[in-house]
Amino acid sequence: MNSLKELSTTDYGLIGYPLEHSFSKKFFTELFASRGEKKSYDNFALPELTPEALYSLVLLNPRLKGFNVTAPYKESVMQYLDSTDPVATEAEAVNTVRVVRDAGGRVLRLEGFNTDVEGFRESIRPLVEDFAQGTGTIVLGTGGASKAAVTALRQLGLSPVRVSRSKGGDGIVSYSDLDAEFMAAHPVVVNATPLGTYPAVDGYPALPFELLPQGAVCFDMVYNPALTEFMRRAEAVGARISNGLEMLHLQALASLSIWEQ
Repeated sequence: MNSLKELSTTDYGLIGYPLEHSFSKKFFTELFASRGEKKSYDNFALPELTPEALYSLVLLNPRLKGFNVTAPYKESVMQYLDSTDPVATEAEAVNTVRVVRDAGGRVLRLEGFNTDVEGFRESIRPLVEDFAQGTGTIVLGTGGASKAAVTALRQLGLSPVRVSRSKGGDGIVSYSDLDAEFMAAHPVVVNATPLGTYPAVDGYPALPFELLPQGAVCFDMVYNPALTEFMRRAEAVGARISNGLEMLHLQALASLSIWEQ
């Protein structure tokens, strides 16, 4: 992994902290190689997100056309952008930034997008297509990933509610509210927390797995490891499971299409 000071040129990248778990660099590197393109994608580990950090990023990388944003900066990065598209505005989170430059390379503006919504929506669509419109859905977590999930689920006609360790506003309930009646009315569960991500692979949200109804779907946005503890426990009680790897690939391709416009 490189620091900002060590890099002089790159085409695309990823900001967040930490980044050891991320597959994005590997995915893009292999994609560019398969296309015979001499493009580069690098990780920029930022212990803190500040205007100075973003300024250094684009200043020290004059070829940079855009970058992805991962935890914990999907929400906080928005305050430093010049604009956000309607999907990112609705989701209140950005995972893709396009760097717009003039002919001389001077940065004109930073534009924010959310391709997590599209990636998640198309990944989970086959798993929920048999559920009736308005089916209740549980989204574990309240960060940027959860907001993207909520937006996508609404686009699919489902009715999501977010779950936090403590109640925190409209549409957010606590884990203590997940009783048998609530679980029966919400047969789709999405883990939008980082719990279980490598290297802390033993972690998992405090979901009452034993209360999952028959035919439940449990989707984990975590993709490293491929089989998380959340997925393992859900599968043990008969739920259909999926991880976030396909979502990662789909959102990455959507990001690239934005950068290449």
